[in-house]
Amino acid sequence: MAGEHQERDHQELLLTVARTGSLGAAGRELGLTQQAVSSRVRTIEKLVGTRVLQRDTHGSTLTGAGALLADWAGRVLAAADELDAAITALRGARDGHLDVAASYTVAEYLLPGWLATLRTEVGPATGVNLVVRNSTEVAALVLSGAAGLGFVEGPDLPPGLDAVTVATDQLVLVVAPGHRWARRRGVDPAELAAVTLVAREPASGTRIVLDRALTAAVPDVPRPAPALELSATTPIRNAVLAGAGPAVLSGIAVQDDIRTGRLVRVRISGHLDLRRELRGIWPEVPHPPAPRGCCWASRAAAVPDPDRGYSMPASVRARSSTASSMDPVTTPVFVFCGLG
Repeated sequence: MAGEHQERDHQELLLTVARTGSLGAAGRELGLTQQAVSSRVRTIEKLVGTRVLQRDTHGSTLTGAGALLADWAGRVLAAADELDAAITALRGARDGHLDVAASYTVAEYLLPGWLATLRTEVGPATGVNLVVRNSTEVAALVLSGAAGLGFVEGPDLPPGLDAVTVATDQLVLVVAPGHRWARRRGVDPAELAAVTLVAREPASGTRIVLDRALTAAVPDVPRPAPALELSATTPIRNAVLAGAGPAVLSGIAVQDDIRTGRLVRVRISGHLDLRRELRGIWPEVPHPPAPRGCCWASRAAAVPDPDRGYSMPASVRARSSTASSMDPVTTPVFVFCGLG
């Protein structure tokens, strides 16, 4: 790649193809022709010395090498964005900004709608500096003062933080359509514990919830090391599509893939609690005001349907007059963090 901007263009293309599952859709989103997209993919493959993309009747998916490369590219772009935000801050351009840290599932699948709501309600003068990390790192950023507001999906919070639940999520087991489990009626917790998974890193909220649930349900079953450990949902999803193995992922993140048949949800029989709360967090103070960012984030709503992988807390549903038919991203629920 010829230079810094070209490198970023190639990284963004790889991540966009991974997210959209289509070269054409990626090209439209990035304003590129089909020829330009194909040329950039060939350049990436020439650089890394292996195929990063495979095409089938469902669209385009990343190979195992492509999933790893996309994971690394996502980290590079996140670091570059963080550097840009830091430079902007040093130039004194922080007035009217909210510093937010969010876990990967929240940042990728929920925050875009929340940010659009914020912009609509308080105007474009209020900007958001967003840093994306796993739940453990988000809590550390809020505690240190590097972020005024955070969103996490893990079950634990360190002392010194206040929190409110803004949504709940159901982790689901998914496989590629060609996997041997795709035609199973279900698997039990012992089978799941014994299989080699494609997984998030140990400090992520998804991994913590899964590990604890399996330990509680089948404590005597030895757990193999993951086939791959990746730091975000999109590269895991693409690794599963490429045949790397099953994965347990956020229901919010994979609902479209399940609906279109790109991924198959495998039911887990027996008792395995894979529900988790998605929470807004901020530094603890004696008499906390409702943080504005948490107020608009609490507008996230969801159909209370476990088959779709997410739901809105009952305390939030009770305050809404339209809780029976709501979209998880765009429907407003007027709550103020449950404070005061």
